[in-house]
Amino acid sequence: MTVSILHVDMDAFFASVELIRNPELIGKPVVVGGTGNRGVIAAASYEARSYGIYSAMPSRRARRLCKDLIFISGDYEYYVQVSQRIMGILESFTPFIEPLSLDEAFLDIGGAEKLHGSPESIAYKIRSAIYEKEGLNCSVGVSVNKFLSKLASEHAKPRVGEKGPIYGDGVFILNQSEVRNFLEPLPISAIWGVGPKTRKKLNDLGIETVGELGRVSEGTLVARLGESAGKQLWRLARGIDDRDLIVEQESKSIGHEETFPHDLQNKEDIERELVRLVDSVVWRLRKSNKKCRTISLKVRYPDFKTISRSHTLPEPTALSALIIEEAKSLLNGVDLASGIRLLGFSVTNLDSNFTEQLKLGEESHSGWENMEGAVDSIRDRFGMSSIGPASMLGARGLRVKRKGEQQWGPDENEPTKKST
Repeated sequence: MTVSILHVDMDAFFASVELIRNPELIGKPVVVGGTGNRGVIAAASYEARSYGIYSAMPSRRARRLCKDLIFISGDYEYYVQVSQRIMGILESFTPFIEPLSLDEAFLDIGGAEKLHGSPESIAYKIRSAIYEKEGLNCSVGVSVNKFLSKLASEHAKPRVGEKGPIYGDGVFILNQSEVRNFLEPLPISAIWGVGPKTRKKLNDLGIETVGELGRVSEGTLVARLGESAGKQLWRLARGIDDRDLIVEQESKSIGHEETFPHDLQNKEDIERELVRLVDSVVWRLRKSNKKCRTISLKVRYPDFKTISRSHTLPEPTALSALIIEEAKSLLNGVDLASGIRLLGFSVTNLDSNFTEQLKLGEESHSGWENMEGAVDSIRDRFGMSSIGPASMLGARGLRVKRKGEQQWGPDENEPTKKST
């Protein structure tokens, strides 16, 4: 098998982007994330990582680890723009790309060698092109399949030193003949799908490393973990991964959620936040030229208990007025007596090939469609904050929920919204 699958992973992406915008912070412990007590770390510079700080860590704990830690709340929309430019660079090498997130993607360069050289040469060219155009570093793993190339890119990552990153070549080639020796010492947590529960089950069998996992029979793993998980882990422990790249992926859902700096107790406040979420979600739904069939509400209580409610509409729609009405009905069925910590809203069962059939006696929604079309036109010309539901109006104008906003929890001193 030839090494033709690349995994490109940006190094500390969000933090690195911010360091380019704020060069005076280079060499300092910097994190991007929610600055409030309920925030989490999205990305940490290597200087911050030297204190033991990592992504998904609670912001409060990160502060305890480093008293000089510098917080940046983040700019998700800008990160999307940088990501799009990076994906454009990758597309100059091959059209066969599967993005995994804003900062990583798989590439199949099997047909690109005549034009761009060997897989190793392509890997280095990609690193150079991204650095020259964006000033950002990335790590590239090259191997025979997606699983192994992702492990290879992890091996290519900079190491965390006492005062910052220790850079290597940034490229690691994992040939088929080297797979067994490479996998042997890795912890089982390096395998996709091995979370805390699965790791505990494997540890109970005396399995700590991928090498030990590879010496267990398939039947034993199936009996312990179930047929699907057991067979999958048996294959991955041997470096077997037959998945193809998924080049074009359509969104299966659109949603937003928000953790509040303080628990919301008043139903009017909660309903106002729900309208704000629905408005943003349905705006994105219409911009994608889709309608939805199913709406879902998510509520997290102060004790972290989380519930969800959903409703499937008789016909697909992208009408804000109709979806807001249905979302409020879902909220009415939720116990809000203890207050809520988080509120989320999403739409699924998306449909882009819809036809609306008006039955005899039914009311047409053409008036609402015309009105909301006018709202869309105004927002296209003057921005999202130019017009919206009256309940979203505050002292600073319309409080529009933007994609990626508060992605990592509420910021410090963010005011709690009160009803008026």
